[in-house]
Amino acid sequence: MASNPSNPASRGKYADRLDPELWDYIDKVNSWYPPEIVAAPIAEQRAVYNRMCVAFHLGRPEGVTTSDSLVATAAHAIPVRRYRMAGKPAAAIVVYYHGGGFVLGDLDSHDDICAEICAGTGFEVVSADYRLAPEHLHPAAFDDAFAVFERVAATGTLPIVLCGESAGGNLAAAVAQATRRHPRHAIGQMLIYPGLGGDESGRSYIEHAEAPLLTLADIDFYRRVRSAPGQPQDDPTFSPLKDRDFSGLPPTIIVTAECDPLSSDGEAYRDRIVASGGQALWREEKRLVHSFLRARATVPRAAEAFARIIGDIGKLGAGGNALISPRVGEMAGRPEGGAKDRGFSES
Repeated sequence: MASNPSNPASRGKYADRLDPELWDYIDKVNSWYPPEIVAAPIAEQRAVYNRMCVAFHLGRPEGVTTSDSLVATAAHAIPVRRYRMAGKPAAAIVVYYHGGGFVLGDLDSHDDICAEICAGTGFEVVSADYRLAPEHLHPAAFDDAFAVFERVAATGTLPIVLCGESAGGNLAAAVAQATRRHPRHAIGQMLIYPGLGGDESGRSYIEHAEAPLLTLADIDFYRRVRSAPGQPQDDPTFSPLKDRDFSGLPPTIIVTAECDPLSSDGEAYRDRIVASGGQALWREEKRLVHSFLRARATVPRAAEAFARIIGDIGKLGAGGNALISPRVGEMAGRPEGGAKDRGFSES
């Protein structure tokens, strides 16, 4: 979450590229979680981040109920929170992995986002409080994400949609790849500005290396802080784009922000899935930055993007018979051309 200072003089090429409402959001984030916080002890970073999340929390929509429980493993228990719409049977269940660079975040940090997904889709949502770095290096977070998927798959019959934001998008993609042949594999995955371990010489990594709220230096910090000694560079559970096989994955939607160094990861992941015969759509939301979901209450572009994401999750949860067609600005279908005119049904 480190970022450029909020001083208008430092906004550079983004001064006019981002809407005033978004700059207000960026300045507010920086006032709560300033760039220099990355030099502070991890415990202090988390305390500051948690206070920021409380300040941005929008509450839960009416009718959403929650219950907390634990997923037991051989070594430890993983806290989870389940969201349901009172009195309404769900047609699918969303397994949600929060963002925070593998260092920050918990069940409370993204609570309102999960509640709004539940209310907007009518689906159950299970949020996973996976272990964080640096206390728990890779593959701890992946192992927990996998264990929560397996518990959901073993204890219910609802179709499963995997969903993750930022670091959580990495986990969702890694779990989808690891469970693609599971008897209860996900029927869809929704990745929101995910970090997938893409080529850092790619388009967005160069163009937006110093973007507000996430820089290339931040990405390097978070990658290093979660790396175990001798971390293999080709481990798909660490970097899903390092996988050699993208076949058999569920229908996938990746949503990225235009002004985010990670945006190219979404494009590359879409291309790999489609080239392997799968169904994938990548949408780059214009004039937005990393973490825009938290801006949805005050930034119209963010609110519209989140509404599209909720609609996408609803379509994924409806299964293969739901046709997902690209809207204006979306990039779907085959990487060799005609991307804006092709949806899942034609991939």
